[in-house]
Amino acid sequence: MLKNKKILLTGGAGFIGTKLIARLVDSNELTIYDNLSRNSLKSTSLASHPNIKLVTGDVLDYENLCQVVKDQQIIIHLAGIAGIDTVLRSPVRTFRVNLLGTANICQAACESGTCERLIDFSTSEVFGQIAFRSNESDQTTLGAVGEPRWNYAVSKLAGEHLAHAYYKEFGLPTTSVRPFNVYGPGQVGEGALQRFVIAALKNEPLKIFGDGSQIRSWCYVDDFVDCLLLCLENPKAIGQVFNIGNPQASVTVLTLAETILRLVKTESKIEFVSRAGADVELRIPSIEKAQQILGFVPKISLEEGILHTSEWYKLM
Repeated sequence: MLKNKKILLTGGAGFIGTKLIARLVDSNELTIYDNLSRNSLKSTSLASHPNIKLVTGDVLDYENLCQVVKDQQIIIHLAGIAGIDTVLRSPVRTFRVNLLGTANICQAACESGTCERLIDFSTSEVFGQIAFRSNESDQTTLGAVGEPRWNYAVSKLAGEHLAHAYYKEFGLPTTSVRPFNVYGPGQVGEGALQRFVIAALKNEPLKIFGDGSQIRSWCYVDDFVDCLLLCLENPKAIGQVFNIGNPQASVTVLTLAETILRLVKTESKIEFVSRAGADVELRIPSIEKAQQILGFVPKISLEEGILHTSEWYKLM
């Protein structure tokens, strides 16, 4: 476990950042750099912890970012535009924040001279519409130019390439991670599982886009954070990219909705609705690389994770 490190989390007030902070805060000095557009931190007591410094800012503000990066030993770059609905509304900002923001953090980290590890957040979207047991060396496949869904994927993939270019050219110790449908208590944003659980607790319809035959792998946030910590601690992670997910928790969207209805014991019904634009038909990762190099093994089953998530939202 990391101890006595100066750690910067861009976008750290978000869902995954908040969970990561809880695991690091007692033994390290944390700086959270965030514009607070998605604030999961506020629902916890972490913000008042003496080891946390919260700086409100934007990753597009290079000068401000440089001041924050100075003297940081570990940088976890979570900041970015995500969520298909947000991307559809703001495709230009998606590109600017995800690509230019990553360029800014890499350059600032490189100039600081103190960075021991930089974790860059990419996305499973880089595999396109169909990905079955895809590993990190598989070809990334993106959709047609002009299809809004792929703006996010392209921006993240370009950032991933850039981070690794900094590693190869300047020796910046980067690692990229590709999350596969992370969910759990405290999630903010537009995740399908979160949306279904909240609707079920309100006895509202669970709205499924299309016929629900789309297949996803669902990774509980605690498992995801376990793997992130392994990336931070293992020197073999430097210069690598890792899929992080739970292939054993792979179901159709319809099955996911039916499982939530059963576990939450709701009066909600399933409602099928149309959606304009591209969708992902199949996305199941291979996590063999993370297993072999890092020793990562997901522990939380889908049903257990749904129960933990629903219990948390009941209290909100």
